[in-house]
Amino acid sequence: MAGTIAERVRAAGYVLPEPTAPAANYVSSTRAGNLLFISGQVCQRDGSPGPLGRVGEALSVEDGRQAAALCALSVLAHVSAAVGGEAARVRKILRLGVFVSATAEFDRHSQVADGASDLMVAVLGEAGRHARTAVGVVSLPRGVAVEVDAIVELAGEGSAP
Repeated sequence: MAGTIAERVRAAGYVLPEPTAPAANYVSSTRAGNLLFISGQVCQRDGSPGPLGRVGEALSVEDGRQAAALCALSVLAHVSAAVGGEAARVRKILRLGVFVSATAEFDRHSQVADGASDLMVAVLGEAGRHARTAVGVVSLPRGVAVEVDAIVELAGEGSAP
């Protein structure tokens, strides 16, 4: 996988944001061996939380998909920071957890989560394919529509992917 994560994000038509600081008493990422755990990343536009609201009420499925993609960009920002930007150091996105703020009647969480999944595959190719959980919740931090966390397998220092 050639290039930097930022270059691959740009090639997919996006801009890699700066990694966000934790909002409370936790760290944004932690590593155990070759596993990188990324804390839940809420959707943001231009550094501000959003879109806000619940899917199935104020927001459409497409709005939710776009919010999930924004969350995935934040996940990738933290992955990039952990690997010095080197896309080749990402062996595999192992799992995404996608939390969708939705109405009780809403049942298309997987379609919303595809916004994050599609972005991972567009940026990382086969290394971006992952297991996933997509669940509906009553609310999320700061009133955002979607939050995504991740578990990522990294290549060891100096090893080939």
